Amino acid sequence: MTPGERFWTSRLRWRLRGATQWPAFVVVTLVEGALMDALPPVGTTGLNLIEGVLIATFANLFLVGAVAPFLTRRLTDRRALALEAAGAPGPAQAEREVLQDRMATALLLAGVLAVLAAGLGNRQVIVSETDATEENARAVSDYVERSGDDELVRNRDTANTIRLGDGYFRTCIARDDRDRFFCLFVDTRKDPAKIVEDPSAEPNTIYRGR
Repeated sequence: MTPGERFWTSRLRWRLRGATQWPAFVVVTLVEGALMDALPPVGTTGLNLIEGVLIATFANLFLVGAVAPFLTRRLTDRRALALEAAGAPGPAQAEREVLQDRMATALLLAGVLAVLAAGLGNRQVIVSETDATEENARAVSDYVERSGDDELVRNRDTANTIRLGDGYFRTCIARDDRDRFFCLFVDTRKDPAKIVEDPSAEPNTIYRGR
C-alpha cells in the first residue's frame, strides 16, 4: 500500500469514527419536536409536531454549526499548545473533525435532556395551577353552600374567576338581576383556603381592567 493510500485509509477510518452527528441530528430533532408537542416547555398548550420540529431544527443547526465548532477549536487549540510544549505534532485535521462530530452529538443529546427537563418542569407548574384552580372552585362552592343565601346558591353556576397571583383568586357570582355581583378573594395557599368577601360588587371584567 502506497503512503497516499495509507493516508486516505487512515482518514476514512477517522471519518467513520466521527459519523454520528447527522444521524443524531435527524433523530434528536424528531424526538424534540414530539416532546414539545406532548410536554410544552412554556404555556399550557403544546406545539403541534411540525412546529416543534421546526423550532428544534433551527436550535440544533445552531448547536451543530456554531457551538460545536467553537468548542472544538478551543479544545484542539489547547491540546495543540500542550503537544507543542512537549515537542509532539499537533492534532491531525481528521482528528479535529472527529472531535467536532462527537462534540456536536453530545450537544444534541444534551439538548434533548434540556427540552425534556423544561417540559417536565412546566408540567409541574400546570398541574399546580390546575390544583389551585380546583381548590378555589371547591372553596367557593362550600362557602356559598354554608352562606344560607338562596340567591347565591341558585346562581352558583355563574361564578367567574380570575387569577390574581400564585394560588390567589377573585371569584364573582352574579345576583338575580345580573347587574350586581357577590365577589370573594380566595387564597388557596392556606390550608384550608382563606376566603375574604370583597365589598366591591364590580364584576371581574371591570376589576381586571383597573
